[in-house]
Amino acid sequence: MTPAGLSTEALSLDIASLRAAYLHGGLTPLDVVETILRRTTDDPNRVWITRLADDAIRAYAHALAGRDPASLPLYGIPFAIKDNIDLAGVPTTAACSEFAYQPDESAFVVQRLVEAGAIPIGKTNLDQFATGLNGTRSPWGACRNAFNPDYISGGSSSGSAVAVAKGYVSFALGTDTAGSGRVPAAFNNLVGHKPTLGWLSTRGVVPACRSLDTVSIFALTAEDAEAVTGVAAAFDEEDCFARKPEGHGFDFGSAKAFRVGVPKASQLAFFGNAEAERLFGEALARLESLGGERVEIDLQPFLDTAKMLYEGPWVAERYAAIREFFDAHPEAPLRVIREIIGGAREWSAADAYAYGYRLKAAKRKCDAVWQTVDTIVTPSAGTIYTIAQMLADPIRLNANLGTYTNFMNLLDYAATAVPAGFQADGLPFGVTLFAPAHQDGPLLRLAARMQRALGAPLGATGRSVPEASTHRTLSSGQIRVAVCGAHLSGLPLNAQLTSRSARLVGEVMSAPEYRLVALPGGPPLRPGMIRVGPGGGAVQMEVWEMPAREFGSFVAGIPAPLGIGVVKLADGSSVQGFVCEALAMEGAEDITQFGGWRAYLAAR
Repeated sequence: MTPAGLSTEALSLDIASLRAAYLHGGLTPLDVVETILRRTTDDPNRVWITRLADDAIRAYAHALAGRDPASLPLYGIPFAIKDNIDLAGVPTTAACSEFAYQPDESAFVVQRLVEAGAIPIGKTNLDQFATGLNGTRSPWGACRNAFNPDYISGGSSSGSAVAVAKGYVSFALGTDTAGSGRVPAAFNNLVGHKPTLGWLSTRGVVPACRSLDTVSIFALTAEDAEAVTGVAAAFDEEDCFARKPEGHGFDFGSAKAFRVGVPKASQLAFFGNAEAERLFGEALARLESLGGERVEIDLQPFLDTAKMLYEGPWVAERYAAIREFFDAHPEAPLRVIREIIGGAREWSAADAYAYGYRLKAAKRKCDAVWQTVDTIVTPSAGTIYTIAQMLADPIRLNANLGTYTNFMNLLDYAATAVPAGFQADGLPFGVTLFAPAHQDGPLLRLAARMQRALGAPLGATGRSVPEASTHRTLSSGQIRVAVCGAHLSGLPLNAQLTSRSARLVGEVMSAPEYRLVALPGGPPLRPGMIRVGPGGGAVQMEVWEMPAREFGSFVAGIPAPLGIGVVKLADGSSVQGFVCEALAMEGAEDITQFGGWRAYLAAR
């Protein structure tokens, strides 16, 4: 029984609920494991390729005995692994038995999670060699939707999504090259996060398109996805595609006002699904209620870019990933996979360069939109199909599923799929928020607000969304600095901030412990703010936020007697800000009585 007297059978597996129960002391990892073993006795949805043996799972739980739950960020949290990602001692198949091998080491990202206390439950079903967005292309059988088994689960990370939605695990790893971490999330009422390329190591992952692949995360809540991302996003020196997080800057996800790009209505395709169109409209209204300002954008450059993924030489990268196996065992892959990957031979190295140039030009054009919006919202998929429909028309319908996803990795964007309600037939619908690389934190926080505003149950579990968390695992990479003179908005030196991508956070008052003086010289005219303690006055200031990488050059340009130090604010907090050496008071005009530099300038 849990601390509240609730049966473990009814316990929600969202990370917040599990951690609270562990910290309270009334629940153990072994309790959770035994519950999961019972839940996964049968597999009607064809989730698993390999579910670990009962005793193997218990061994992970026993390894946590005696550990303080607070000492590990994922203590006792069960997770699933897409079966193109290595788990030591368990076969990796990529949904092709002839290709299977047994790794001695876990993938870098899996090892990170296990060391953080997470418990692997098994390896999940997928579209073979991660080629597809529908979940039907597997010799282990079509993975079935968590809400209606006649419908597709989405792919290629099919089993990973359904495992989370059915309450078998708290989160799951997928991979995402063209939408495989987002489409299954939408079809199973989950959050699906496609991190910035390179944040999560792909060492120990069977590649699809190695230059575009990223490990993705399926979770019941956006807060859970952020918690897992924070653990998994460790720089891997041995992965040549790895990147260090640079910080996200302005946190539009937590802001009271932000700009959201919405495609022109004529560019939205729902493939005859009026329910999906209705739910997308409701999602837009929900974003507006959270402070989003709609900005109409031209989606066509993004859609044109998407065509390059399967109509260009990137399909040759899929061939390169398994070339030796594919040439030696041409009949082993499923027919539809053979046709897709086998078509790579028609592309030349010259084609690859030519399309590389086209992609560079397309990215320049698409990136221009970020001057006018903070994030863009689209459907995750315009519609959903039955398994029978998909099997009858596998290429065309699969292409429809990638309408809003295929461009994302090519353009190096981060994206988060978030639940957006249910059709009249009970099937889920989802939308995707995306933004430039390194904007993962704001995307996940906005997704969390949208999910909470929707108020739908978690996955297919029927459990409620837990209380909001204020804990942040992804750093902003920003430094805040308070300015009091010529750097204020509209004044001569403000460009030294804006040219460094700084944004105004707001106006503040200093603690009443300062003297403000007008320094001799100029232009531009400058004040000095000197802390004197009791007997001083309060000074009006602005707080700006800039990327940490820009802070050094900004400080280097500040002339004596000015400098950057700690400024106390009226609310008792402190912030980095402009200060002045005390000797500057000699020969300077004391202007403290004006309460700020703008008032002094107005009086002059």
